[in-house]
Amino acid sequence: MKSVIYHALSQKEAKDSDVQPPGAQRAEAFVRAFLKHSTPGMSPQAREDQLQRKAVVLEYFTRHKRKEKKKKAKGLSARQRRELRLFYIKPEQQRYSLFLPLHELWKQYIRDLCNGLKPDTQPQMIQAKLLKADLHGAIISVTKSKCPSYVGITGILLQETKHIFKIITKEDRLKVIPKLNCVFTVEIDGFISYIYGSKFQLRSSERSAKKFKAKGTIDL
Repeated sequence: MKSVIYHALSQKEAKDSDVQPPGAQRAEAFVRAFLKHSTPGMSPQAREDQLQRKAVVLEYFTRHKRKEKKKKAKGLSARQRRELRLFYIKPEQQRYSLFLPLHELWKQYIRDLCNGLKPDTQPQMIQAKLLKADLHGAIISVTKSKCPSYVGITGILLQETKHIFKIITKEDRLKVIPKLNCVFTVEIDGFISYIYGSKFQLRSSERSAKKFKAKGTIDL
């Protein structure tokens, strides 16, 4: 009776005998492809030399995404706007008739804002809307002021800043009226609203978030 002795071959013996376990060829092909991909700058001979050593260190390269810095749009400063004269109105353009279409557009804007101005519309609602609305194009009048020369001036509002109103009168004169110590009236479709300039020293873009008191004071 023959006895069968199983003998485990070492890697060297298996290589010398050209004996490979199932899947060895695929594993070898995978390893070589992996090494080739991991060491793209290395020649095949140099890669074989590295494999003969006891330890092989594969470098791992990570691709860092560059963080693009968001550039904040910088607006012009007040000084730059003055130097560029962006808000300068030329003398030949200072005519009341030129801005009447702007006033008509403003009236339609307010009517839409108030969902139509009807005789039964509450004046308090119109007052609240006007205080937060864009007033460019409105006809405003100075009804009270600590400076008597301002009282009675009426015109179309062309420009508004934090502290002043610029209006064009029917006499084609551009007037600069300070908000401080002045009371203004705005009339549209028979409704009259009052603006107390001392409490109104805000830019038009800032008024939308401002909470105004329901009852203003008549003190200048």
